[in-house]
Amino acid sequence: MRVVMALVAYFDLELHQMDVKTDFLNGDLEECIYMKQPTKFIERGKENMVCKLNKSIYGLKQASRQWYLKFDQIVYSQGFAENKLDDCIYIKFSSSQFILLVLYVDDILLASFCP
Repeated sequence: MRVVMALVAYFDLELHQMDVKTDFLNGDLEECIYMKQPTKFIERGKENMVCKLNKSIYGLKQASRQWYLKFDQIVYSQGFAENKLDDCIYIKFSSSQFILLVLYVDDILLASFCP
């Protein structure tokens, strides 16, 4: 993060920061995961039933990993390349322009140069 901020300052790059509010709700689950029914949603006669999750939810151990995998797939489809040393830094070049994208937890930092 410090190196990216130093590059932004040195090269006078455009800098934008985004916070993804529903990040962990966007991950697709690869395995079958069941949870107990939420207390206020239990119906009479169905107290022993469970819910099968189709998508990730907050508090799920797999949530952050599934969010990263989905994000990674979409960023690659947009032409970004992953940094070899840090899996959460992506870069995209187009002639004399470039975008540097940094993903940290549920925040995205974008640094760009467009002459």
